[in-house]
Amino acid sequence: MKKSACNWPKNVLQWGTLALIVFFLTGLAGKIFPSAANADPEKLCPFGGLQALATYFQRGSLPCSMSSLQIMMGIALAAAVVFFSKLFCGYLCPVGTVEDLLIRARKTMKVKTIKVGKVLDKILRAVKYVLLFWIVYMTVTKSELFCKNLDPYYAAATGFKGEITLWMSIITVSIVILCGLFIDRFWCKYVCPLGAASNAFKFWLPLLGLALLWWVISLLGVNFSWVWILGTFCVAGYAFEIISGKPRLQALRIVKDDDKCTGCGLCTKACPYGIDIASAKGAVDHVDCTLCGECVANCNLKAIRVGSCKSKAASKCSWTRFLPAILTVILLAAAWVAGSKFELPTISETWGIEEGMKLETLKIENLKSVKCYGSSMAFKARMEKVAGVHGVKTYVGSHSVVLSYDPSVTNEEKIRQEVFVPSHFRINSPDPETVPELKWVTIRTEGMYDKMDLNYLGLQIRNTGKDIYGLVSEYNCPIIIRAYMSPDENVDEAWFKEIVSRKVLEMPLHGGGTREIPVDFEFVRMDKEEGTIPIREYLQMMFDGFKAEVNGKYTDAEGNTVIEKRRDHYAGKPQFIYEIADQNYEKPIVRRGLPFLSNHLSTHEGFIGLYLGLNDALVPSIQIRFAEPLTADEIWSLITMDKWTITYAEDDVREEDPRLSFSAPGTVYPYVEEE
Repeated sequence: MKKSACNWPKNVLQWGTLALIVFFLTGLAGKIFPSAANADPEKLCPFGGLQALATYFQRGSLPCSMSSLQIMMGIALAAAVVFFSKLFCGYLCPVGTVEDLLIRARKTMKVKTIKVGKVLDKILRAVKYVLLFWIVYMTVTKSELFCKNLDPYYAAATGFKGEITLWMSIITVSIVILCGLFIDRFWCKYVCPLGAASNAFKFWLPLLGLALLWWVISLLGVNFSWVWILGTFCVAGYAFEIISGKPRLQALRIVKDDDKCTGCGLCTKACPYGIDIASAKGAVDHVDCTLCGECVANCNLKAIRVGSCKSKAASKCSWTRFLPAILTVILLAAAWVAGSKFELPTISETWGIEEGMKLETLKIENLKSVKCYGSSMAFKARMEKVAGVHGVKTYVGSHSVVLSYDPSVTNEEKIRQEVFVPSHFRINSPDPETVPELKWVTIRTEGMYDKMDLNYLGLQIRNTGKDIYGLVSEYNCPIIIRAYMSPDENVDEAWFKEIVSRKVLEMPLHGGGTREIPVDFEFVRMDKEEGTIPIREYLQMMFDGFKAEVNGKYTDAEGNTVIEKRRDHYAGKPQFIYEIADQNYEKPIVRRGLPFLSNHLSTHEGFIGLYLGLNDALVPSIQIRFAEPLTADEIWSLITMDKWTITYAEDDVREEDPRLSFSAPGTVYPYVEEE
């Protein structure tokens, strides 16, 4: 029997985990289960859950898009270590699986193993505790999952396109592959911060003693920063690991029958961590042990088992080898179920609450833009400006919010109106020369409070091929959606109801294929009223413009330096527009470059402002407003320079590559002040 088939419980879980990761990240899962279309590589990461829990205890909020599921995975990992062993490391971790594959590859290629001496081994073990402290500190401080910057699994799973720091990711992936090829489980033993946390949890009793000591000291009025608590955890974990290295309080351990053992050493050779099992007496107490079962599977004499079995018959004890794998599955399932039963708020903030104020709550669901800590704080900042609202809780897992409000000041209807973000979405572009006007109809919907909802509905309509050009949303109860279409297009209420009520959006992808996105809108009715709108008015309404006007330093009549808008400084003087038109200017990539172009031009006297709009021919155009001493020729020279001068701060001026390119000079015409 091949060695890979001997320890099949471990192989099934390891390869099953890798298969699931590939299944989700390649998009196959999304095609079968639409809710899995946006699979997050960190969704089930227990280390992310532990960081989220630490952040919640310290800040009362969750980092990034962490939810109760990740927290329960972290708790399950800690519980497994405390009661059993590092089951996640031995049976589920994809990086650990890669490390095991590297061991097999090295043996196949007959690459000589590099042995790490005892002194160097103890020194290197400190690295993972330093990383653990640094990562948790940065995560709690910034409320961002800092481990993404360097996690080799996350970098590989996202194709190095996720929220990574490229040089960090390259280093960690290189360490996993190169060092793992020559030193057994190098990443796991010396670098992995989750491994550091897991090893520390193995010494849970002395750590519990330290926690009680902290608590007693706090009762005496001495308060310690959470940074000191984190530091103590890391230092204590490292000290216990290198001084003792033998946790003895796990309920499940590898046990060797010394009477049967002949000292052949096959168990030691099979151990991924190189633990000297052959020399152990009775129970194998080693901080690196993950109960992976390789030693059990490779013992020809059945002298090694998992746990204590009092029966002298080896056949009656053989079932215990399945215990670690079974416990891993049970804990994983329990964490999944528990994580789906409750949800912690990503943020829970209150403000302006006065004594005696009686508040009520309103829950609003389906807010897809509330998806992480940053978007939650942005939503909170918007709600702080709403009279009568005094608190907000956001739940990024379900994309919902709970608002606390004073009913004597506002009501649910007013709050819903403030939450709603009017928006528009262009489905197709009509030709102004052949379509002088458009017809519009009005439909009413529910469940479309998020600004992205109109985009999703517009994409649904685009897939039908109908001559419907755009949608505009307006708050009402129910929500108003106006659809603008060709005068010859006829769509009735039944057609709109079928489109709005679809639960899955099939969005075409570049290069072929589709991506399925779950949606949940409710069609209410279609109004009988309809009308027409001139094509010029429609295009101007739907166009996303841009405006940037700059200040200048000037000397007033009394000789004082004043800062005023350049448009005010040049008021009453001849002004001009330098216009460059191109249909491509409505693309997002152009809009991203406009602030840099404005910044570059702002250092030159005479530049007043930069705009993106539709010209008289209804073509998108960049419009540069200027006055003497700046000239049109100088503007062309400035915007086509090899390097732009970008001012980030008064003492931070950089020469950078242009963010936009121009192939032909623009046209100049006098600027006319709008009335």
